[in-house]
Amino acid sequence: MNGAPDVTTRPVPQQGAVRHGRDTGADGTAPTATTYDDNTWTADPYADALRTGRGPLFLRRADGWLLLLEVERWCADPDAADLEVLRRCEGSVLDVGCGPGRLVVELGARGCPVLGIDVSEAAVSRTIGLGGQALQRSVFEPLPAEGRWGTVLLIDGNIGIGGDPAALLARTAQLLAPGGLLIAETVNDPSVDERVDVHVTDARGATGSSFPWARLGTPALLHHAHRTGWHPTAQWTTNGRSFVALRSRGGGMEGNTGH
Repeated sequence: MNGAPDVTTRPVPQQGAVRHGRDTGADGTAPTATTYDDNTWTADPYADALRTGRGPLFLRRADGWLLLLEVERWCADPDAADLEVLRRCEGSVLDVGCGPGRLVVELGARGCPVLGIDVSEAAVSRTIGLGGQALQRSVFEPLPAEGRWGTVLLIDGNIGIGGDPAALLARTAQLLAPGGLLIAETVNDPSVDERVDVHVTDARGATGSSFPWARLGTPALLHHAHRTGWHPTAQWTTNGRSFVALRSRGGGMEGNTGH
């Protein structure tokens, strides 16, 4: 990439506040405004877990099925699987759904231009408190440096954001520079390919609002990627976690097919 995007942070907006559709100008005004009203990950169970760094926390389907969310791992230092992801990053990095910021903070400590985004105020606050740069914003809202990022990360199940993998892949392509790199974590079970409505719940049964989510094994992600013009460059597993690297249109297609 020629030049790194400006990833200067702004104050974290309050939940439910009016948020500008584009970055505020030098005169303090913005041409458009959008109401921020996404309770997907801002409900108390999730926010409380991030503030304490402890679970248990789950995604719950309507049929009662529970997926344990690894809050303690998210709030710890990067593990071996995370470090392998970071080793593969290229240029400036946008961490979508950054959570409490372990990857953002580690990349920043290495001198890499990096920005985390998350809809959760608690996640963004924790990331900034640890010295990382982050914005409280959805991936589907206007973002800094669109079309200029070298790498986009969708880790910890964030390929499921919005419950529509094709739409998320299309949006990610808009964010990356031509030939940019997407690294996504997939479900270990290769047969998984589901779109569901879920909500966040804790051991006490406290729940947040229902929202759409997707879960994809590697074959399902590769299927969606092929249909939307991405080029697979690598697949690997570390510490029981599975990952795929995809390159967007407009760049070289070199890369490994697996590790």
